[in-house]
Amino acid sequence: MKALHFSRLAALTAAAVLPIALAAPASAATSVTFDCQANAPIVGPQKVALNQDADVSAPATVAPSAAFDVVIDPAPNTVPSEVSGNKVKNINTFALKIPIPANSSYVGATLSGGSGLGSTPPAISVANGVATLSFPGPIAGGATFELPTVTAHLTAGQSGTIQTKLGGTSYTDPGLTFKAVASTIIGDLTAPTACFPNPSPVFTTTTIG
Repeated sequence: MKALHFSRLAALTAAAVLPIALAAPASAATSVTFDCQANAPIVGPQKVALNQDADVSAPATVAPSAAFDVVIDPAPNTVPSEVSGNKVKNINTFALKIPIPANSSYVGATLSGGSGLGSTPPAISVANGVATLSFPGPIAGGATFELPTVTAHLTAGQSGTIQTKLGGTSYTDPGLTFKAVASTIIGDLTAPTACFPNPSPVFTTTTIG
């Protein structure tokens, strides 16, 4: 399993992000770049870019109306203890959107493993064709955590291809949201943060037939 790699982590209160990459065909490592904006009080919007790797798997082909799984195994990570000289208190209130792929239907999802995510376990809810993985946290600054392995259970349609992508197209249409809390010389600041994959790659292509 590969480690998370962060780049340009310059925002005052955007301490960390917990994206999950969807699966690529067969067993492989996948990397996604997220473009994030932290709306920090007083200092204003701050930009953050990051990459995340995950070990993933999904079938290359599936029969019409057959059941199949997409498995996402995120890498562990450590929340920074300090950003731009400010102590990170925690990161919290996570929500990651995963659209249900065209030519498939959602059956359910299984979460396994994971650690250091707070007392409330992560959960997946589905509405309007979008699955949302969420949990409140918090995760303290400097703490090590690991997101759970997600096994998404889907049913294939009658024909075509099934392509999976993460949600989000902009800061106003985010696929990932969270809050970061940092201690500063003027007190604690909470920065709501919105992220989207940029570019937004296709992670799984499964052919029905």
